[in-house]
Amino acid sequence: MTESIYDLSVSSMQGEQVPLKNYQGKVLLIVNTASKCGLTPQFKELEEIYQDYKDKGLEILGFPCNQFANQDPKSNEEILDFCQTNYGVTFPMFAKIDVNGDDADPLFKLLKADAPGLLGSESVKWNFTKFIVDRNGKVVKRIAPKDNPTAAIATIEELL
Repeated sequence: MTESIYDLSVSSMQGEQVPLKNYQGKVLLIVNTASKCGLTPQFKELEEIYQDYKDKGLEILGFPCNQFANQDPKSNEEILDFCQTNYGVTFPMFAKIDVNGDDADPLFKLLKADAPGLLGSESVKWNFTKFIVDRNGKVVKRIAPKDNPTAAIATIEELL
């Protein structure tokens, strides 16, 4: 098992490897997203939080996922265009991934193990599950998909 979130790399929308150590010292809000979900409007609140806190040390990292009711079937480029055009997203969006199952991205394996959900369940239940990571790379909280991203603000402020 990976020792730290900073040992991992993720793929950019352009297919380049991005070491998560680039975000060392930042508070992270990591979320699995979808473009065709009832929760998709959460992009608006996520972007507002990003604008309010990015200069204080917050990074929001978005990871499109098509594992829940086929709600993000488009290409990475189409997803990025959708997010920027419809919600003005400026926070980093990464390549589409799996968050559950044998092909789950190592980042989400680590997040789920370190911050289990209800009754200790590790699986991600739906789009827009949010994980908060402190400046030292420790996963400190999981926020349910239906909870508005503003539910993360108190924890973010505490960690900043």
